[in-house]
Amino acid sequence: MTEMTASYGAGTLLGIAAGAVLLLLLLIMRFRVHAFLALTLVSALVALVTGVPFDKVVPTLLGGFGSTLAGVALLVGLGAMIGRLLEISGGAKVLADTLVGTFGTQRAPFALGVASLLFGFPIFFDAGLVVMLPIIFSVAKQFGGSTLKYALPAAGAFAVMHALLPPHPGPVAASELLGANIGLLVVVGLIIAIPTWYLGAYLFGLYAGKKFAIPLPSSFLGKLDVDENHQPPSFGMVMSILLMPLVLIFLDTGLNTATVLGWVSADNSLVNFLRMLGKTPIALLITVFFALMVFSGRHSRQHLEKVCDGALGPICGIILVTGAGGMFGGVLRASGIGDALAGVLSDTGMPVIVAAFVISTALRVAQGSATVALTTTAALVSPMVAATTGLSQFDLCFIVIAIAGGGNRALPRQRLRFLAGWPLP
Repeated sequence: MTEMTASYGAGTLLGIAAGAVLLLLLLIMRFRVHAFLALTLVSALVALVTGVPFDKVVPTLLGGFGSTLAGVALLVGLGAMIGRLLEISGGAKVLADTLVGTFGTQRAPFALGVASLLFGFPIFFDAGLVVMLPIIFSVAKQFGGSTLKYALPAAGAFAVMHALLPPHPGPVAASELLGANIGLLVVVGLIIAIPTWYLGAYLFGLYAGKKFAIPLPSSFLGKLDVDENHQPPSFGMVMSILLMPLVLIFLDTGLNTATVLGWVSADNSLVNFLRMLGKTPIALLITVFFALMVFSGRHSRQHLEKVCDGALGPICGIILVTGAGGMFGGVLRASGIGDALAGVLSDTGMPVIVAAFVISTALRVAQGSATVALTTTAALVSPMVAATTGLSQFDLCFIVIAIAGGGNRALPRQRLRFLAGWPLP
């Protein structure tokens, strides 16, 4: 910390932080500046105002940006490829049809929700919902009733998976900034996501379906043309692709627990090799190549190459915004703002997990972007987490969940109308 930065008191540093957040919101909301550009500009300005030496400004920005992308870009990119490969193969329809047949017509909404939970692990909310929507409408057409009864359980499933579990960008970025174990975060995220979906999406969807009788749009009542030549993968193959990364990740987590308990030696080469396979980037990479091998018999290699390339384009903006959030966090740490914020919150007695949720919720409500809310909140609270002694990996995971939960509000009104088949404004 420079002499100029050290001369600032906690009140001045917090005032600078508040001004930075307000400027960020103004740029994004009022002037419609892209979040990546806004975060980069605000990060540079904060570094200059707080007295970071001129020759250290760019290294500070690049250090925060690069360290965040090192943990985020690989996971998000590989997860997007898995989701896209399942999408073009017709795996989502196979998954939904099989589960509906298994659970029966009376539990078709539950089956759609379970299918969306599984399909939502590798694929983003918007992309997964677009793929699943024709299937939802098809099931609603077949069994009747309000569209909401089928749509809300599926949409809620995608929402909780996108909000709480890696490899989605929000939880990955927050875990990277806070130092949480991603494998453990998958376990904790699942434990929280499933009852959250059941209570907040499935049961509420059944209630909403009874209370609001919303019929299917007329455009979905006609006969659909089906490509008879397309051979989708089997249900077992779809499940293998979806569960492979989870099994590998749990392998790492389980062996780590066994090592801590003394059941296996930490120096065992086989154990360390298996744990390496269970690291999230390696687990997703293995799954991508397994999916490519499976689908190579149905699609040409050139086509699969284009599919993987097409999966990366839509996520570039998200990755850059996430990296810019890490850049902002690096500046907060270098300037001393993070330590000042940690000291103030410590004096008030507010728990870190509560502060994380409140800040994330406020940022999401203010500017609308979950990615900006999550990355900015993680950047703000990371010094607080570092200054708090005695936090376990479970504690870090719960803080990540709090940030993700606050930054991912209920479904926007426009998406609810879209699910119900109404035209968007």
